[in-house]
Amino acid sequence: MSAVSSLSKTKNKITLKDLQKKKASGHQIFALTAYDYSLAKVLDASGVDLILVGDSLGMVVLGYETTLSVTMEEMLHHCKAVARGAKHSFLVGDMPFLSYQVDVHEAVRNAGRFLSEAGMNSVKVEGGVQISSTVQAIVRAGIPVMGHIGLMPQSVHKIGGYGVQGNTASKARILLEDALALEEAGCFAIVLESVPTRVARLITERLSIPTVGIGAGPGCDGQILVTYDLLGLFDSFTPKFVKQYANLREAITEAVEQYICDVRDSKFPCEAHSSSISDVEWRLLLENLNDIGL
Repeated sequence: MSAVSSLSKTKNKITLKDLQKKKASGHQIFALTAYDYSLAKVLDASGVDLILVGDSLGMVVLGYETTLSVTMEEMLHHCKAVARGAKHSFLVGDMPFLSYQVDVHEAVRNAGRFLSEAGMNSVKVEGGVQISSTVQAIVRAGIPVMGHIGLMPQSVHKIGGYGVQGNTASKARILLEDALALEEAGCFAIVLESVPTRVARLITERLSIPTVGIGAGPGCDGQILVTYDLLGLFDSFTPKFVKQYANLREAITEAVEQYICDVRDSKFPCEAHSSSISDVEWRLLLENLNDIGL
């Protein structure tokens, strides 16, 4: 048994208290995305503290051009799969576009579905001051909420693309105000995406709740990446902040090409990958076929 397998069987479920303790002690929070059972199981066993079922699945799994097309039903479907695979990591379900922006009551109801139907431990929403009242309502319903400011993919058309946010004094101040408003509203943590390092560090220092950075430098309380980017599986575009730790796209391509060659050359399946019938049973079969004229 590997050390990872042993660890995955003995470690406890990560809770909000554990995440808060990490900030207090200066230990980093390890976060990644997952969209299916198998990958979630691997991340869970690898020691990931927090797994986000992000609406990024719309682009890297479903092939949409943006995250805006992702529906509640699609999110719940993938969240259920992740929850079946991850038993130790803290799970966050990303609320999709228009599932929380239209009406507070609808937002609370939709957030609740992530917990009651999909097995999530919390939800994530994008926005700052303007959604603080919605966050408050969701939290009052007993649902933990993770905030998300900086580059917000659901507002890509409003902000004009996927560029760095908070890179002027006035914009950085707005980000800090947004972060403080989310903390006041009851968020347990905040994602800072594509924010200058010094700005992200300032926000992290001003908050009592953890920050999790993606393209926000090393000064956050934790880091998150889209796992498909980390593994080299998604090649439509690669943000500057992504570090590719493997090239599985290349490895998968090589494996598939080798499979095709082996099948073409009758090298697969071989005896080791095949089942057999005993000589006695084989003779009986042939005799039976002869008896009935087949």
